[in-house]
Amino acid sequence: MSRGRSRKVRIPIAIGTESPEDGLKAESPKRKVSPMSEAASPESEAGVSDFENKSDFENPKPEIKNNSDSDSYRNDIPIPIAIGTELIQPQSENPKLPTETMEVHHHPDVEKKGLKEYILEGLMIFLAVMMGFFAENIREGITETHVEKQYAKALYTELTDDSTVAATILHSRIEKEKDLDYLRGYFKDSSLTSLPRKFYPVYTKGFFIINRYAFEPKDGILSQLRSSGSLRYFKSVALQKLLGDLSVSINNMRYRNEQEYQVFASPLKPFLLAHFDFGWLDELRSDGTDPNVLNVLDAYLSGTQTIKGNILNVSSFNKEETCNMVSFYKQLIISTNKLQLHNYIATNSKILQVLRNTYDLKNE
Repeated sequence: MSRGRSRKVRIPIAIGTESPEDGLKAESPKRKVSPMSEAASPESEAGVSDFENKSDFENPKPEIKNNSDSDSYRNDIPIPIAIGTELIQPQSENPKLPTETMEVHHHPDVEKKGLKEYILEGLMIFLAVMMGFFAENIREGITETHVEKQYAKALYTELTDDSTVAATILHSRIEKEKDLDYLRGYFKDSSLTSLPRKFYPVYTKGFFIINRYAFEPKDGILSQLRSSGSLRYFKSVALQKLLGDLSVSINNMRYRNEQEYQVFASPLKPFLLAHFDFGWLDELRSDGTDPNVLNVLDAYLSGTQTIKGNILNVSSFNKEETCNMVSFYKQLIISTNKLQLHNYIATNSKILQVLRNTYDLKNE
């Protein structure tokens, strides 16, 4: 169906009808009613009708070919229209709508600012940003200071405990040096058959007890600070350097403990299995009052009880090799005391001093 154009409509309506539908019903398919037939008499109606039929037969009207599209077949259909009716014109597809005058909003006139006002506004924005930046830095500084103080307290507590343990173990190891001197002298000069009351307690301390004389430094807080990157909270460069030295001292101490245990595993352990009387130790600890064997030995030496013990396999006992083994073990103990353990104690003491001075931990 074509758009944008009006159609010419012929609507034949029978005379005397009130609507186009009535006219279509009254119209004969072979009869064309003339508009003037309304005024004709009934007598002449038949004659006119016959004449019109004859004229149509003799002069037939040519067929009008519809060249429009498939939807335009209704364009030329004759539609009868009754006389006296009002012809309604078809409306176009795009009728003109009534227009109203639209109100136009105008932007108000804005007073132009001067250069001084722009500079003042920019300065205010700059000051606001800078104040926010400074406030954030102050807040972060307060938070970091608090965290730093907490880490310093935890580290101070751990190192203080370790320093006490290290001092106690160092004193015990120095006593062990004296016990090894006693054993070496006895193995060299005695008959090994008549043992004094002091021999087996010293023999047990010098050769059998190992772990009680080993110092195991604690580094829980230090390892946590290092793994989490929290060492950055300590602003003191000297403190950070001392903490690095402490880590080295801890590793050296642990390595030295492994070397001493290897000496115990061989040659001390085979020597004990061959010549140590474990029956004497069983009888000494039979009451089971104190799990710490060192305390039990000290109580035995300070008391009056005497437990008889013997050196086993005296016939295969080699005094020269035994004295040489005792001397080697003593030198190992002395080296650990003067190097690894001494370095750890010294570094520990320096860190504690820095922590006390920096974070006011004197009364902690």
